[in-house]
Amino acid sequence: MKLHVNGQVREFEAEEDTPLLWVIREQLGLTGTKYGCGVAQCGACTVHIDGEPTRSCVRPVSTVTAEQKIVTIEGLSLDGNHPVQKAWAALDVPQCGFCQSGMIMAAAALLKQKKNPTDADIDAAMTNICRCGTYNRVRKAIHVIAKGGDVKTAGLDIVEGSKA
Repeated sequence: MKLHVNGQVREFEAEEDTPLLWVIREQLGLTGTKYGCGVAQCGACTVHIDGEPTRSCVRPVSTVTAEQKIVTIEGLSLDGNHPVQKAWAALDVPQCGFCQSGMIMAAAALLKQKKNPTDADIDAAMTNICRCGTYNRVRKAIHVIAKGGDVKTAGLDIVEGSKA
């Protein structure tokens, strides 16, 4: 079978009901997309399929065609220079970091869809679970990117527990 991942057509062998996540990680060696819960709740496995954030842990690989374009965290930016990645680093969004590839993918999709999302838009789109509770930093980073702010100085006013 074939998948179009991060701009390349890749061949793999797997059973039809194999979750897309396992093909991405085990067959294609792209381990930035994480396994969290296995039931599409936490979002650590989020990838883009034709621009839509998709929980890959429950998506059977047979439901994705070779024409559909999959983007993983590795394909978001070759050098980690995507605005969301830069904001995440500058604003110290991650704490433990496990969920962050999925968070970044969800945020990138939101900002592509809505250039200036409201808090309600962010809450609706960012359904990923972060055990460390960095939701205020996530919201702040998304707002800074949307407003075209300087991510290098934007983090200076973040106070844990405050509404960003």
